[in-house]
Amino acid sequence: MTMRDASMRTESTVMTPETVGLLRADILGSAETMVREIQKRIPEYAPEGAGRQLRAGVDLALHRYLQLLDRHVDPAPERDTDWRDVYRSAGANEMRAGRSLDALHAAIRLCARLANRRLRAFAERHALAPHAVAWLSEAIFDNTDEIAEASADGYAQARQAEAGERDRRRRHLLGLLVGDPAPSEQALTAAAAAADWRLPRRLAAVVAAPGPAAPPPILPPEILGGFDHEPPCLIVPDPESGAEIRALVNGLAHRHVAVGLPVAPTDAGRSLRWARLALDLAAKGRIPRQHVVWCSEHLATLTVFQDEALVDALAERSLAPLAPLRADKRRLLAETLLAWLTFNRNAIEVAAHLHVHPQTVRHRLRQLTDLFGPQIRDPHRGFELEIALRARL
Repeated sequence: MTMRDASMRTESTVMTPETVGLLRADILGSAETMVREIQKRIPEYAPEGAGRQLRAGVDLALHRYLQLLDRHVDPAPERDTDWRDVYRSAGANEMRAGRSLDALHAAIRLCARLANRRLRAFAERHALAPHAVAWLSEAIFDNTDEIAEASADGYAQARQAEAGERDRRRRHLLGLLVGDPAPSEQALTAAAAAADWRLPRRLAAVVAAPGPAAPPPILPPEILGGFDHEPPCLIVPDPESGAEIRALVNGLAHRHVAVGLPVAPTDAGRSLRWARLALDLAAKGRIPRQHVVWCSEHLATLTVFQDEALVDALAERSLAPLAPLRADKRRLLAETLLAWLTFNRNAIEVAAHLHVHPQTVRHRLRQLTDLFGPQIRDPHRGFELEIALRARL
């Protein structure tokens, strides 16, 4: 028995069993008053629909006060399960109802003040000595902190569980978006609603290149993050607005990224494939390696390189006449041929582009004509040659 329990036991001699019974009835009778006062003073509990849950919470608090009174009469160990579980559950319910801890703690403090005020009035009506119920008055306020702490624990646990469940549902949604085969609109709509994510009219996939070890950036809730994918990918809604893309780029400042083409949600897998291809081509030098590679700026290259093995086969066949030459000579003629095709076979423009004399260009073109023959001027053949040269150069 603690010193406080002993004090409680000693003070019990000043309260008869009849008085204790009256006090119990008075405590139970205060529930309705407490509910009205809380709804009057705390806006979060004012709506009519909150009354039932509020009454249940007040009843729980009064039950705890009755336990304190029972311990005053019989200081045996508490026989119920951990009472904190009750308040943890109450805190969790507050979180699920969308109310804040501020409102909950304000209600707890108000209950304590009302209970203490009612206790003093009871003592005056029954001519009890001040010390007869002083211990209960002190215990009410001491217990307020314990109730607040337990309810805050339940609130935090519920919020963490909800966040974990939302993350799991968002990972499922991202996997559905970029999966193969493409999902149906109905499946996406249901998964997005479950993940609390607004399904946009258009979206774009973003792929990040491997970078230095670093924790995933904190991104806006509108962006679906898949940093556990290989390579890491994200889904950005309404990319045409630019705001989400800018936030994403800022968050991934330490990595190269490729942004796929905007598509309907059911085509997110395509946008992801294009972004991956763009990032791969940038790493190989096929397209300029920039911090952010926009697929929309390299559509022709992406179209050509959808199948790199096929492009390599085309290059090997089309550029076979250059194969026997020394590497430096082969590259010099290849660059001249590509410029000639690019600038519509204008030797003057080719010379300016290559920073050489036009006569030098004409000399090289004669060599190329000897190597490739009259096919070099065939438009169809020229198209294949330009593809092959761009792939190799």
